[in-house]
Amino acid sequence: MSQTVSAAAVTATVAAPVTAPAPAPVKPAGAAAHAKASNPLASGLRPLALDVAAPLAGYYLLHSACGLSEFAALAWSSAFPAARTVLGLLRERSLNLWAALMLTVNVAGLALTFVTGDARLMIAKDGGLSGTVAIAILVSALIGRPVMSPMLMPFVTKGKRDRAAAWQRLAEGRAAASRAFRRHERMFSVIWGTALLAECVARVVGAFTLPVSTMAWLSTVFLIGAIVAGSMLGQTAVEPMAKLVGAEAEAPTAA
Repeated sequence: MSQTVSAAAVTATVAAPVTAPAPAPVKPAGAAAHAKASNPLASGLRPLALDVAAPLAGYYLLHSACGLSEFAALAWSSAFPAARTVLGLLRERSLNLWAALMLTVNVAGLALTFVTGDARLMIAKDGGLSGTVAIAILVSALIGRPVMSPMLMPFVTKGKRDRAAAWQRLAEGRAAASRAFRRHERMFSVIWGTALLAECVARVVGAFTLPVSTMAWLSTVFLIGAIVAGSMLGQTAVEPMAKLVGAEAEAPTAA
């Protein structure tokens, strides 16, 4: 769509009468440049598609459709997040948090494939993966780079360029309300990390204290409960962030 608008702007410029005032072509050129700007919603969702959805789809495709073993599917699906992590370090001198998180989860999954035993141990093993994710989320909040923020940004900015620019100013410390914004940003990751860690603990404890037949369905209830808790409690951080982004976008100094 943006390419179509750009082409139309360029065509209008070329087709304009030669007697038109000199500044006239500048407006279509500006419109074309604006149209070529990437959509904030697409830009926000792209890392999630590349760093989360692609490895997951690769794993299920290799394991379920192609018949590879769990270990082989995890190993091959780790190649993409590993490459993204390395490229981020080499090109941008920064750590791609989502790619690194998926790589960590896959490595943990590879290690846990060697864990064998009775049904209780296998149930507890599943809790190890959610625990790995939880710890990674909590650590990211502790070091000031909350990994949940890229997932949240597209929904708070609503695909609007002014809100996306406001988010960036707030996140980078270039706005008056940056300190409050960063506090809520870290809180959102802490809430989700805590919810997943509680699910991990509940699953592991239940695996060794409750009947296996009960844990067969209760472990799913624990996971759903963690997701619901994270979603509901996360609103205590999301709503203030959305208000700060809106106020910053409407501020007179906002570009």
